[in-house]
Amino acid sequence: MSEHDHHGTQEEAARMFEPEGWDERYSGEEKIWSGNPNPQLVAEAAGLTPGTALDVGCGEGGDVIWLARQGWTVTGADFSANGLARAARHAEQAGVADRIDWWRIDARDFAADGRSYDLVTTHFLHPPEGGMAEVTRRLAGAVAPGGHLLVVGHAPSEAFAHLDATKHKAMFVAEELLPALPDGFEALVVEQRPRTVTRGDVTMDIEDSTLLARRTS
Repeated sequence: MSEHDHHGTQEEAARMFEPEGWDERYSGEEKIWSGNPNPQLVAEAAGLTPGTALDVGCGEGGDVIWLARQGWTVTGADFSANGLARAARHAEQAGVADRIDWWRIDARDFAADGRSYDLVTTHFLHPPEGGMAEVTRRLAGAVAPGGHLLVVGHAPSEAFAHLDATKHKAMFVAEELLPALPDGFEALVVEQRPRTVTRGDVTMDIEDSTLLARRTS
């Protein structure tokens, strides 16, 4: 789910939580996202020493490309094959494809399988029925000792009043993710950060639920 979701039937809404829905959304020629990095990623990662990074739910690759340009070696992960293909094209165009690998996975059953990264990040990944805590627990398993986990999503607000109940249940505040952090993690940022967005001719204030944690052991 993203901040660009629109009205539709319940069936259409449900499809936006599944790979098929996003493959369909990414099947055309029109670019879906701006290509700019998400602001909370820039705010938190700009001060980190570049190493290895995993971006889960990378979509068209805007965050992956930004990280690569900062010197990170990045794996971009998504459950949409069409989204990953778009992201790979954008990385080629940006001249950073040699710093990036791609991984097709569904965050809801993600397993690190021995892989570890200095930074694991996900932005606006909203599994249904409040599933983000479980995703956070899974992603934490991929953080290397001394590394960071950054989870950002939409906080519930009146700005999203037009969305259906299923999408509202997928939103979260940062504090709700704290129980998902395993032992050995220290929470550094747990807050809702205000941000102004423009949709068409309408400007509105929303909040980014932001959790930044460091693995200490």
